[in-house]
Amino acid sequence: MERLAVIASGRGTDFQSILDHIKMNVLQDVKLTLLICNTPDAYVMTRSRNAGIKTEYIEGIVGKKFPEKEDRRKAREEFDIKVIKELKRQDITLIALAGFNQIVSPVLIDLFSKKVMNIHPAYDTIQYGGVGMYGERVHRAVLANNEQYSGCTVHYVDNTVDLGPVILRQRVAVKSSDTIDSLSDRILVWEHRSYSKAIQIHVDNELERRNSLATEDFEDDEWEKKWNERQKNYIEYQREHSLDIYGKSFNEII
Repeated sequence: MERLAVIASGRGTDFQSILDHIKMNVLQDVKLTLLICNTPDAYVMTRSRNAGIKTEYIEGIVGKKFPEKEDRRKAREEFDIKVIKELKRQDITLIALAGFNQIVSPVLIDLFSKKVMNIHPAYDTIQYGGVGMYGERVHRAVLANNEQYSGCTVHYVDNTVDLGPVILRQRVAVKSSDTIDSLSDRILVWEHRSYSKAIQIHVDNELERRNSLATEDFEDDEWEKKWNERQKNYIEYQREHSLDIYGKSFNEII
C-alpha cells in the first residue's frame, strides 16, 4: 500500500480527483495520507480537512523577493527540508504535485527519486513546458501556434522543469473555436482522469512493460481494459456532477 502525499497551492481539483478515484476504488492500493500546502488560504486545504486527511501548511516562497538567486535557492531548499520532515513523520512513499507553484529542489528530488510525480497541462512538454510556462500561459501559446492538439502529461519530477521521465501523456484536440478558458476546461477533465491512472501505473510497476511495447495504443492491453472498466464510475461521476466540479455542464466543456 502506497502512502501518498499531495503537495498543492490552489483550488485542489486534481487533489479532489485523486481522492475521488480512491473513494470509488478505481485507484487501488493507495492511501491519501497527507496534504501539504504553501498558500495560507488555498481551498485545497478545506477539501483535505473535510475529507479527514492530515493537512499541513508550510509557508512558501512564491511572491517573496530575494537579493540574489542564491538566496532564493536556499529558501527553496529550506522549504523542502520542512516538507521532508512531514513526509517522514507520515511514512510517505509517493508524492503527487498537484497545482504546486514552486520548483522543487534537489534536496527533495534526490531523496524521493522516481517517487515524485507532477502533471503538466500540455502534451508537448518540451515546447510548452519549462520555467514560466504554466496555467493559461501554456494554453495561450498552444492557441497562438495553431496546434491541432494539446493535452496533459504526467511525469516523474527530476532536476529539470517539466522534462522528467514521462509516465503518461493524453492528447486533447484543439477546436477552431477554442479560447484559453475552453481549452483549459477540456484539458482539466482529462487531467482528472489521467493523474490517477498514472499513479496506478506507478503503483502496479506497469511503466517499464508499457514502455517496452513502444506504442501509445493500449486498447487491447489487459491492464488497460481493467483500468478503463474501473474508471467508468469516475467518468460517469464527472458527467453527472460537472456543474459542481467545473461550473459548467459536461456538454459545454467537451
